[in-house]
Amino acid sequence: MNLYDRHLLREWLGILGLVLGATMGLLFVQVLYDDFRMLADLGARGGDLWGYFFVTIPGFLAVVLPLALLISLLFVLGKLHRANEFTALRAAGVSLARITAPVWLVGVLACGLSWYLNARVVPWSVQESREMRDILQFRQQAQTLSADRIGAVYSVAFDNRPEGRMWFFNRYSKYAGRGYGVTVSELGTGRRETRRILAAEAWFEAGRGWVFRDGRELVFSAETGEMLAPRPFTELVRADYAEDPELMLLIDRRPGDLSIHELRRLLDYYGSERVPKAVPYAVRYHGLIADTLGPLIVIALAVPFAVAGVRVNPAVGVSKSIGLFFLYYLLMNLAASLATKQVLDPQLAAWLPNAGMGLLGLWLFFRLR
Repeated sequence: MNLYDRHLLREWLGILGLVLGATMGLLFVQVLYDDFRMLADLGARGGDLWGYFFVTIPGFLAVVLPLALLISLLFVLGKLHRANEFTALRAAGVSLARITAPVWLVGVLACGLSWYLNARVVPWSVQESREMRDILQFRQQAQTLSADRIGAVYSVAFDNRPEGRMWFFNRYSKYAGRGYGVTVSELGTGRRETRRILAAEAWFEAGRGWVFRDGRELVFSAETGEMLAPRPFTELVRADYAEDPELMLLIDRRPGDLSIHELRRLLDYYGSERVPKAVPYAVRYHGLIADTLGPLIVIALAVPFAVAGVRVNPAVGVSKSIGLFFLYYLLMNLAASLATKQVLDPQLAAWLPNAGMGLLGLWLFFRLR
């Protein structure tokens, strides 16, 4: 690194830190506005509130990082542009690629940081904040409800096609870890029902399987479908049932409320990303992966206009690069919408806007004189 590299990085990283701090402060205010009343209604105390904000805010880092890079880079490059530092370096025979080399290096590091955030920090933030809300809800409901109704989720259905079993719970208590009003149907050839278990309650025990209590087991003839004599039971243990209750509860959640690991679990469950119910989760999953290239795309869009030359007003270049940045996000939303309607493949929809804007940015960069 030479003197200019250190000068550029010192100017840029200082502004980048300020922009990140300001943006995270605005997000903190937004979280206060959106969630404070909900948390207060759940009886959250001071420690609960600060703990919730502590685990929630890091989940926004991957979202604000490209925006912070854009604003800080435009500010610093515009400052150097007005001081004619780029003109002096170009006149001295320094290529534009060498002038902006520190910027691209930081962009590559930012891509690695974005990947780490999406793979580690954001999933931790999403799951921890959800668990904290659940705990607060359990604590409030424990004052007025019985244990089997604390944290209850109603009408839970789960179709385990690989194993040929269909589950239904009238009510599942996340607090008790038990389902109530349970029906499990075993399906044979042609998805014809061969066995049905009806139980008042059921729960999963690691190493033991599913335990059913107070119910009856119905067996159906494979040839005629006629029901044979029911077998009542006080307790029935099925060690061959290995369905995960957490996966059952993920079904039908909004893709934006799930971490990348939970999205992957749902895609593995559906077996194909082209299954209609799996498409929104596939779009979100591949979108999170494609977002790791966001910092490089932002740099590719910002640099060409910020260093376009002294004859061009810097404000013009800044407005053009910001316009392209928002065009990039509009294309992402459009591609996601087309994928949800099964017009585009989810993986193609996630990568197409990134590839298109990245190529546009590189073309603008290499056509600079």
